[in-house]
Amino acid sequence: MTKPPEAARGTVSVLSVSPNAEDHVSLARIFDRAEWTGSQNLKFEMKTSSALPSALAVLQEHRTQIVVCERDLAPDTWRDLLDLSAGLPVPPLVIVASRLADERLWAEALNLGAYDVLVKPFHAAEVCRVMEGAWHRWKAQQNGFHRTRSR
Repeated sequence: MTKPPEAARGTVSVLSVSPNAEDHVSLARIFDRAEWTGSQNLKFEMKTSSALPSALAVLQEHRTQIVVCERDLAPDTWRDLLDLSAGLPVPPLVIVASRLADERLWAEALNLGAYDVLVKPFHAAEVCRVMEGAWHRWKAQQNGFHRTRSR
């Protein structure tokens, strides 16, 4: 069986923002080994950042569809990243990651505009489900945006 041409594959640009290197490693392993149930042709390209300033630099230089952001980026937080990324020409969807993903965090994140919350340590099935949903939502938003702007 031949692989589909690269252009036919869905390439998703993800930025992992966390001061914990193990978060980046865990996500990279999941992206490399995961079986994407709903979208077999997804390919994830991940960049990493350990703090908000470097994350913003990446977002300004590279079109990024999804950001997985650690809850606490002392002295900053995921809320700061969400606010700043909203001002980009094509804002990414933000997913908050935390070991302490209680109801309060879920409610706050969703009410402020984050796409979802991932509990750490990451579980492959949950990461796959959330990432596929985020990718489809981001694509749908862009398709709606382009149709609206072209009128």
